[in-house]
Amino acid sequence: MSDIDTARIAMEAQIGQEVGLSNWILVDQPMIDNFANVTKDTQWIHVDPERAAAETPFGGTIAHGFLSLSLASRFAYDCFSLAPGQVMGINYGFNKLRFLTPVKAGLRLRGRFTMSAVTQRNATDLLRETRLSVEIEGSDTPALVADWLALSVFEDPKDT
Repeated sequence: MSDIDTARIAMEAQIGQEVGLSNWILVDQPMIDNFANVTKDTQWIHVDPERAAAETPFGGTIAHGFLSLSLASRFAYDCFSLAPGQVMGINYGFNKLRFLTPVKAGLRLRGRFTMSAVTQRNATDLLRETRLSVEIEGSDTPALVADWLALSVFEDPKDT
């Protein structure tokens, strides 16, 4: 049996199951400020703690939704490794994404992954869909949920 077949069968057996839980990551004001500078999104609700405390219902600054989303790659590194014969993994995008709860500066996030679907596209590529829930420590409602697609690329069986 080829490596891609073995990986596909293993992933298919995980459909509907949790397949990863990342480490916690602190989202503090310096991280928010750095993200604001890189993305040129310096809206005051993110970068002005005094004004955000006085003029928002959040009690202070909140992280950009895209900052919370961008941590998904780090969460995936904590949870997934290359399968035997896999040469790379590629972010393939999202089928669905919803921001549910603002992330206040100073809170920690982690990613929880559940296998949703696996499709073998050709002799070298598996398309994996996972449900990602970005959890906020101490909150019952996640920061976001997303149906994330990742392409697992394997060695061409003709070349082995």
